[in-house]
Amino acid sequence: MEPLNESLFDAQALEFPAALASALAPAALPGHFDELRGEATPAAPARPAMGIPPMAPMPPLLYDATAERPAVVPGAPQAPSQAQTQTQTQSQAVQPAPPPREKPPLTPGWNAFFDQLGPGGFGDLPRRAVSLERQIRDNGVTYNVYADANGPQRPWSLDLFPLIVSPESWSQIETGVLQRVRVLDRVMADVYGPQQLLAEGLLPAALVRGHPGYLRALHGVKPPGDTWLHIAAFDLARGPDGNWWVVSQRTQAPSGLGYLLENRLAIARQFPQAFEALHVQRLAATYSAMMDGLQHMCPAGVPPHIALLTPGPYNETYFEHAYLARYLGVTLVEGSDLTVRDQRLYLKTLQGLRPVHGLIKRLDDQFLDPLELRPDSTLGVPGLLQAIRAGNVLVANMPGSAFLESPALLGFLPGLARRLIGEKLKLPALPTWWCGERAALEAVLPQLGDCAIKPTYPGSDGQTSFDAVLGSQLSRRQLDEWAGRIVREGEAHTIQSYLPLSQMPTWASDMGPGHIAPRAVLLRVFAVSDGAQSWRVLPGGLARLAGRDAQIASMQRGGSSADVWVQTHGEVDRTTLLQPHATPASLARHRAPVTSRAAENMFWLGRYTERAENAVRLARLTLNLLGSEDQSSRPLLDWLHRMALRNALVPAEVPSAPQSRRVFERALVAELGDVERGGSVGFSLRCIRQAAAAVRERLSQDNWNQIMRAEAEFLRRAAEQAGEGSFATGAALRALESASTALAAMTGAQTDRMTRDDAWRLLSIGRHIERLGFLSSALEAGFENGAVHEVSGFEAMVALFDSTITFHARYQQRRDVATLVDLLVLDAENPRSLAWVTQTLRGRIARLAGSAPGKLTALSYELPDPATWTLEHLCLVGADANYPALAELLASCETAAYHVSDAIGTRYFTLTSESLRSVGA
Repeated sequence: MEPLNESLFDAQALEFPAALASALAPAALPGHFDELRGEATPAAPARPAMGIPPMAPMPPLLYDATAERPAVVPGAPQAPSQAQTQTQTQSQAVQPAPPPREKPPLTPGWNAFFDQLGPGGFGDLPRRAVSLERQIRDNGVTYNVYADANGPQRPWSLDLFPLIVSPESWSQIETGVLQRVRVLDRVMADVYGPQQLLAEGLLPAALVRGHPGYLRALHGVKPPGDTWLHIAAFDLARGPDGNWWVVSQRTQAPSGLGYLLENRLAIARQFPQAFEALHVQRLAATYSAMMDGLQHMCPAGVPPHIALLTPGPYNETYFEHAYLARYLGVTLVEGSDLTVRDQRLYLKTLQGLRPVHGLIKRLDDQFLDPLELRPDSTLGVPGLLQAIRAGNVLVANMPGSAFLESPALLGFLPGLARRLIGEKLKLPALPTWWCGERAALEAVLPQLGDCAIKPTYPGSDGQTSFDAVLGSQLSRRQLDEWAGRIVREGEAHTIQSYLPLSQMPTWASDMGPGHIAPRAVLLRVFAVSDGAQSWRVLPGGLARLAGRDAQIASMQRGGSSADVWVQTHGEVDRTTLLQPHATPASLARHRAPVTSRAAENMFWLGRYTERAENAVRLARLTLNLLGSEDQSSRPLLDWLHRMALRNALVPAEVPSAPQSRRVFERALVAELGDVERGGSVGFSLRCIRQAAAAVRERLSQDNWNQIMRAEAEFLRRAAEQAGEGSFATGAALRALESASTALAAMTGAQTDRMTRDDAWRLLSIGRHIERLGFLSSALEAGFENGAVHEVSGFEAMVALFDSTITFHARYQQRRDVATLVDLLVLDAENPRSLAWVTQTLRGRIARLAGSAPGKLTALSYELPDPATWTLEHLCLVGADANYPALAELLASCETAAYHVSDAIGTRYFTLTSESLRSVGA
């Protein structure tokens, strides 16, 4: 961090932080509303650029229809690749600079914010920015645009300063949003009911029946509580006059409710004094009211079971899904977790099928039911629409609302409001023309160069984003081509006017110390239902900011987000989601179920963690022995080669260690970081991360961070060595040592920091199945080729079982088969002996099935009983100097481990056995 400018941060300046902020912060771009000062910056006179026809002086703006897709914002220079630069930008290049204008004072809200920075004042802001960045990283807040299963997760971008909304501005927003959500809900009720709006011509049939998001299968259906919309999002922009305008609306699966919570927690922690002084309205009461409303409207169930449906961990906003489910106390589910039986929705759990009465969906409608909608969808639930039609499940929002998101609908809402609720809309939308009407088409074509061209319907590829074209960026020839296309296909095009977005101050630490930069801001606010035909507006929102020198406000292109502080003149609502008066009985009834999918991922998380530990221990042992004085022992080298092959640490075609020790060593080192080869350390670490991502809501943040760091660090080391042409043995050993430490931390988190529910039992079962198979096969191979009968092989076997210290402390210098079998097979106190692992497995499986304490189940009896093992029997020598009883036991342990694994999958994950029963119906 560069040193702060002493002239700006001297003692006198620190006493007047608001004045310092006014001096440091540039004014908003000409023609834009300045959020910091509460007024618009005067627009500079515009002059047409050479070669471009004259256009209106309004600065261009194209906002996005979704919070996830790019939004073009005003005031940023155009990219050099564009055919023409904006008229305003070019005119500014040839106009003389306007005379300096004295900056107006800050708004009361911003003045109070800076005055409450605390003793450090502005000098403390760089530290707070670093602290905020670290907090976001440590909390694992991510936004994965076009998420890649094998790619890194992108940190969420959050600015240090919040957007402050005055009580007067919020009153306009709240009143208008409540009115609009009422209108939209009644539009859906009519469209899927009597369809009077269509019959009266107030709503064109092409925008409803012609929209791919209109679901004919739901016509005539009445949702629980006669409420179609439970969560609606509205993107708002403040114009130069200081008033707010509706840019777009989202009703299918609006995102942001989770991210804005994380934003609030992070920013309020950075500015606690300012947060209290500004009387910022809290958020918890609205979330609580939403959940109460959903529970009361659910068609059945006391208490009702509500789940949140997510597309899965590879969705770009999966963090938000997991975060929101945890905050609301609902079950996070994927489509594969659910099934429909007898027109009812069920959750597949370890205990059987559990009814689901309410579903908060974060999935677009077209993917919900492959039987009636998109047949190629693997994200939805077959038969879900039938369960909805039968009235057996509440879905928020009700499927079929996609047509409400069309930009063309904005132009018809004023008339619909007068018809449906008898009121004039108090929160206006930007002027919008649907070109399916001849009059609108003829009126807007002459203004095409000053407008945005948007598709009326989603793309044919199934995407729900509305990409648009800026008329101001088009040449005369391109404008003519677009005009011809619009005339030929009027219904498919909607034209919308521009609006210069307001600009708020942001802390631009990347531009040097003490720098405040104005950024264009788009505000998303949410209306949620708190009962039948009743809504409230969340007193906050998600602000999206344009990146520096960027035309597009998107997370993947340098955009950012900001918290939204809504001030109130009244009492601050300090409601929380805590329920201090809950009874023990109610807590038992609300115990979170373990879904079959979550259970399977926990099971494999345990297996891959143990597999990675085994691979790391085996690789370290092998590399150390290959470079030691014991490398001349052929049985030892043969045993190492067998174990490396059996555990896929080297390719099958590589010469064995006895044949070519160096070639074998180089091959083992080269394969360590190969994420494509099953069995390699890199592959196992990646599988740990993928399995953990699917159950992230069950892991602590520290555990998740450990998993992410372990994979990234090991693969980084491997990539660096590969870039240098080789992965040297010394570097490989250091990387393996680091991975071993990370895996030990993961094991500690799994052992000491997780609740002992059925999900944890499956994780533990997975680990011990993997351990039993690995150790029994290692011991079997060592006795088969005689490696354990040599000192070097004997010591290597004890080391692989991680029992060297215990062995030498107990048996001193004695090395024979009896001591080996006693410690590695029979010792009930050694967590790596076969007896301990087997006995633990039997007990965990019994508890998983819900049997009485001390009583085993049929599946437990599939494993050998350590109580029947004796040292004398296992050490009996056969005719050819082998140990037949021991060999038989080792083979049975390995076989039983993988047989039990298959049986658990059938019984608990696929639910293809007696578990096809309903519980709690």
